Amino acid sequence: MRVEIWSDIACPWCYIGKARFEKGLAGFAHRDQVEVVHRSFELDPGRAKADIALVVDMLAQKYGRSREEVVAMEGTVAANAQAEGLGYRSEGRDHGSTFDIHRLLHLAKARGLQDELLTLAYRANFAEERSVYDDAVLVDLAVEAGLDETEARAVLADPSAYADDVRADEREASELGANAVPFFVLDRRYGISGGQPSEVFAQALEQAWKDREVTALTPLGDDAAACDAEGACEVPQPGAATA
Repeated sequence: MRVEIWSDIACPWCYIGKARFEKGLAGFAHRDQVEVVHRSFELDPGRAKADIALVVDMLAQKYGRSREEVVAMEGTVAANAQAEGLGYRSEGRDHGSTFDIHRLLHLAKARGLQDELLTLAYRANFAEERSVYDDAVLVDLAVEAGLDETEARAVLADPSAYADDVRADEREASELGANAVPFFVLDRRYGISGGQPSEVFAQALEQAWKDREVTALTPLGDDAAACDAEGACEVPQPGAATA
């Protein structure tokens, strides 16, 4: 069974959703027969490579919120991340174009190291003091993941390298009706939007395994926190269930 996950490194709910999915997968009896493929989705596809800003300042300007309001929102997301055992810095993170990161992830996919690089990139972006919008940092992460340094540098130096793969993933997301991430597709039969609880993923895996004759894409789970195509990331309200 194949699980495809559309996500963006800039999306906190993709970071959280990956951890929740992996918890659901860990308890699945047939987990060794599940192939996980990560696919590209840019939240800010038109952003120039050199246009880098602090996340808090960018969100405050984009949505007309005060800096204090944005910091509070980020604190709520951080609490969700920490509940999954993930590190999360509410302030000091950069925001920029993720196109090069996605291109490098396609190189990693070709070398069988996609999940390793994605995990390291998420950690660098959300938990560590490393900007994933810096080519030097991306090369370091690629090497940490097991990629060849010369090959990683060559991909970053050539804007056309794996560009078609990134665009093909994004077109496919649109064709499937995905307008927010994370977006999980199980065996091209079931679709799950948002950073759902791990129990939802566990149930979905079981259902998809049992119903492998189904061909239409069926939504599973209620709506959950996600980052939409405009780059807006939902934040659970106090007292609401975190999903």
